[in-house]
Amino acid sequence: MLGNNTGTTGVDNEIAENGFKNIGAWILGRNMFSPYRGLHNTDWKGWWGENPPYHVPTFILTNHKREPIEMEGGTTFYFVTDGINAALEKAFDSANGKDVRVGGGVNTIRQYLNAKLIDELHLVVSPVILGSGENLFTNLDLTSLGYKCVKNISSEKAMHLFINKSINA
Repeated sequence: MLGNNTGTTGVDNEIAENGFKNIGAWILGRNMFSPYRGLHNTDWKGWWGENPPYHVPTFILTNHKREPIEMEGGTTFYFVTDGINAALEKAFDSANGKDVRVGGGVNTIRQYLNAKLIDELHLVVSPVILGSGENLFTNLDLTSLGYKCVKNISSEKAMHLFINKSINA
């Protein structure tokens, strides 16, 4: 837990730590950045305070223009209004040869999966019932899109599924 000494170690922590290695840029959907709809609330700078966890350029998919926001720790939020391909191109250009991570939410991940633009999906299933929300897999046939589960790791707290795009897809 960030800033708290009550976190745990083990396989889940190791996988989470590895998920931040070699990341040169992030892509997030608008809802992952802000609870506001419509025009941006320019006072809002994200959920994380002055030092977001990204520490690299982070591209926010949105329908509304906004100037970039520089934050502590190396995170700069850029707002992309011309679609997933433009965001991906900008992210790759700024990643300096490192990986680009699509961090969500559901609509953003679905768009990239449907376009076959995700090479590896790390899906975490946890035995917690959260209620209703967006379903990642509704009307999404990963097999026909060329994806398959290549690895799974389970712990007491979660099951980690690693889903990769076939080379031929």
